[in-house]
Amino acid sequence: MAEERKEPFSALNPSILGMVLMVVLVGMGERMAERFLPLYLMALGGSSYSIGFLNAMTNLLNALYSFPGGWLSDKLGYKRALTVFTLLSMCGYLIVIFVPCWQAVLVGALFFISWSAISLPAVMSLVSKAVPKNKRTLGVTIHSLVRRFPMAFGPVCGGLMIKYYGTVQGVRFAFAAAFILAGISLFVQDRFIKEKKPDDTSLHLRDSIKFIRGDLANLLISDILIRFAEQIPYAFVVIWCVKNMGVTEPQFGYLTAIEMATAVLIYLPVAYFADRFGKKPFVVITFGFFTIFPLAIYYSHSFELMILAFVIRGLKEFGEPTRKALIMDLAPDHAKAATFGTYYLIRDVIVSIAALASAPLWNISPEANFFTAFGCGLIGMIYFAIFGKDVSVEKK
Repeated sequence: MAEERKEPFSALNPSILGMVLMVVLVGMGERMAERFLPLYLMALGGSSYSIGFLNAMTNLLNALYSFPGGWLSDKLGYKRALTVFTLLSMCGYLIVIFVPCWQAVLVGALFFISWSAISLPAVMSLVSKAVPKNKRTLGVTIHSLVRRFPMAFGPVCGGLMIKYYGTVQGVRFAFAAAFILAGISLFVQDRFIKEKKPDDTSLHLRDSIKFIRGDLANLLISDILIRFAEQIPYAFVVIWCVKNMGVTEPQFGYLTAIEMATAVLIYLPVAYFADRFGKKPFVVITFGFFTIFPLAIYYSHSFELMILAFVIRGLKEFGEPTRKALIMDLAPDHAKAATFGTYYLIRDVIVSIAALASAPLWNISPEANFFTAFGCGLIGMIYFAIFGKDVSVEKK
């Protein structure tokens, strides 16, 4: 293990390469279809409440899967855990492909949401073992960079499919492509990822909850409020752009690509400075961009202004890898994946309540939705600025 820590990206070995390819393949499939699900639900006869319910369910399931994801990563190892959850995702894709009704989307989501939830604790645990502490933000950033490529190009491909085949058929074709890419990722995983026998752990949820205290608890509280700001308008951003502002589906895909390109450009410089000068300032700035976006998108009444709004949305990733690295710094060494999963479990269960409130707020007015999100973000940002703590920087 000491040897792995000396060379953070000695790390470009077959296992890490396999993990990177999995993230790209599964992520590309997910993002081709997932970003347009609100439009798909409406095309199949679903109401705004079905959209709000899907958004709330997404947050809740991500939360409920987070602890099993961390626990399985510590107990079974990330390779076998990823295999199980990739297969579950493929089952979800098949449900949406073969049952074209809005209720089937909700059933399928029970399965295909699971992959992201299991993969994040596994990858964070891997980074914490392979990368020295004073390079941990950079290690998390590499993973975040890789994830953003499918997040950028997936919606563009999905938008083009909708343009040429219509909303219903286009989204179903996107899920078919996701199924194929997930199948390829299983082959890549089996071929490249190597893993030693994982350390046995008997940690239960009640054990890892005890680790969420002090500075980590303060980060969690502020993070919850910031996610309120993100998730209250999240599912309705595509509705606002396409139905209210006249943006086409391909144009929305381009806006998402601009968002991800912005995030990619800032990741490495921020990681470089965060590892040397402390993480808190970068996390505060990140929370600021989360807070500003609902107002920016609301006041964007032209495509050019929407480009600016989505640049701001991309800038909200300014310190996201830094925040994840801070969680890993504050988690105990013997249970980092389990603690990371528990953190997300608590956060996303609570945030799912806010997501469930998104539809009633939208039905009152888009203003109520966007301005409530802004207020939650402002409180969360101020709370972390006052009570958030950093981890001392170790220079080696």
